[in-house]
Amino acid sequence: MSRSHRWSVPALAAAALLGSVTLTGPTHATAPQAGAIAAAPAITRHDEIERARTWLVARGGKPVPYSRDLIWKDGFRQDCSGYASMALKLPQPGPNTVALANDGWTTPIAMPALGQGDLVIKAGSDSARFRHVVIFDHWADAAHTKYWAYEQAGGAGTRYTIHDYGLTGGDGYHAAHPRNLTD
Repeated sequence: MSRSHRWSVPALAAAALLGSVTLTGPTHATAPQAGAIAAAPAITRHDEIERARTWLVARGGKPVPYSRDLIWKDGFRQDCSGYASMALKLPQPGPNTVALANDGWTTPIAMPALGQGDLVIKAGSDSARFRHVVIFDHWADAAHTKYWAYEQAGGAGTRYTIHDYGLTGGDGYHAAHPRNLTD
């Protein structure tokens, strides 16, 4: 048996072991496969918001806790992009924030054009800690200087709160319309 042959069996065994570990490890979001975006079911603005509200009380009347690593009972990551993906009925565990912004799940819109269920996304940071997405609900004032949004936030979990992300300029947030969202 040649030396290369002797090492191929252990190498194959190691590859098989690594493969089984990978299959049983935590689920990580990947970019959508061809056709995945088309396969995301259409959802109305009303239904998206109703789904978003469920995480406010999903833990015995309490919000779903935030985690970048854990998957909630419904199969979605417990981070901001997993939450937005759940509300939009995207494939589990949900695309990450960068994928939501850049991989065809959304189209850019102007901030003044935001409608219920649209997203406000910060995807340009090199660090996942500084990326974020919120689900726009409605303007909080007539001047459109603040808005109500649903989000999954570190330290708080699911919450409904007022934000000005994307309105002050230079903060890296941009408005986006989910492609599967209907009126």
